[in-house]
Amino acid sequence: MIEYKRNQLSTLLSRLGEKPRFLIALIGPRQTGKTTLVKQALREFESPSRYISADTSDPIVISPSPVLEQNTISLSAKTEIVNNEMKNEEWLIRQWDEARISARNSQTGFVLVIDEIKEITNWSKIVKGLWDQDRYNDLPLHVVLLSSSPLLFQQGLTESLAGRFEIIRFTHWSFLEMVNAFDFSLEEYIFFGGYPGSASFIQDHDRWNSYISNALIEPNIERDILAFQRVDKPALLKQLFMLGAEYSGQILSYNKMLGQLQDAGNTTTLARYLDLLTTIGLMTGLQNYSNKPFRRKSSSPKLNVLNTALMTVVSGYSFNDARADRTYWGRLVESAVGAHLFNTGMSNCRLYYWRNENYEVDFVLSRGPKTIAFEVKSGQYRKQKMHGLGLFSKKFNVSRSIVIGEEGDIPLSEFLSIPAFEWAS
Repeated sequence: MIEYKRNQLSTLLSRLGEKPRFLIALIGPRQTGKTTLVKQALREFESPSRYISADTSDPIVISPSPVLEQNTISLSAKTEIVNNEMKNEEWLIRQWDEARISARNSQTGFVLVIDEIKEITNWSKIVKGLWDQDRYNDLPLHVVLLSSSPLLFQQGLTESLAGRFEIIRFTHWSFLEMVNAFDFSLEEYIFFGGYPGSASFIQDHDRWNSYISNALIEPNIERDILAFQRVDKPALLKQLFMLGAEYSGQILSYNKMLGQLQDAGNTTTLARYLDLLTTIGLMTGLQNYSNKPFRRKSSSPKLNVLNTALMTVVSGYSFNDARADRTYWGRLVESAVGAHLFNTGMSNCRLYYWRNENYEVDFVLSRGPKTIAFEVKSGQYRKQKMHGLGLFSKKFNVSRSIVIGEEGDIPLSEFLSIPAFEWAS
């Protein structure tokens, strides 16, 4: 079976083909293919390379994935696999020094990939010193950094390595990617979402459910937030995620959220926890669109999962049950649209919703001077509200208004095949 290659592969190969100027940081949620892609790049790139992992729990073993055999990577002889050592600061410096020797001895330079870099104490300060010395000596050494924990990784980059790195961003897999890699139907993508590792389990709902819960949700919260962030109320954080997954596609004030949650807290705490969940790629809270930033920040958030698998796994619905419940399916479709817009928007795109009394617009995409309004219509699903696109267009300088659905301007399958930034280009 032909292995699937995400678009980020060509970007990484292009960066490696340049003279080293920046650290290359691969950032994104868990289970989005960062490690697989970097191994694909090392296999295709002409220069010799070394792949190391700072993960202290297990040695690296290059073998067929238990759930994704087509992503198996057999690295060529020019790539070294290093493991079975104590992973600490001294280990990192030693591996870097050995890569320096290889870079000096190679006519085409050298690539050092460090996976799970956040496992090393003070990693960002160490990397800063080593990288600055290499730039002073004009050493032909590319360094690629990645981690399965996006929150701590991004903190280390911004705190110590400002101006020294270039990001290649990974998001949840899109509809087109799941179609091309796994032959997903539109309805399968809406329900099962964009996690490639779970694709082989969709015919076994219990196994799929267990994988999403235990291999994705639990590590995201426990390892990416609670293990590295001060969270005074971890039970509240977990309840907030469950609430957001259940109410995805709906607007809830923070006070209403507190009324739904068992662990006492305050609105400031909830807002911070929601930001943490956004950073690790689980869910977000969209602000109400306004020309005045302070009104956006004080608005009630519209909750939206960033992968619809997170919504369906907590629902208790089977695939057939979800399709039979038109109201639930409508919210699921709307959440898929919101996740697509959020995930595929470039860093300078901002996503909102808009509500004014009984008038509402599902999503508002803003990029510079351009503002695009989106309304989602899903089959028999009709929200009990007054149509807001017309009023919103009169109130704000709207570049375009788009109704998504078979009865609208663009079918859902076509919409999910277009990255969000293209609408605002």
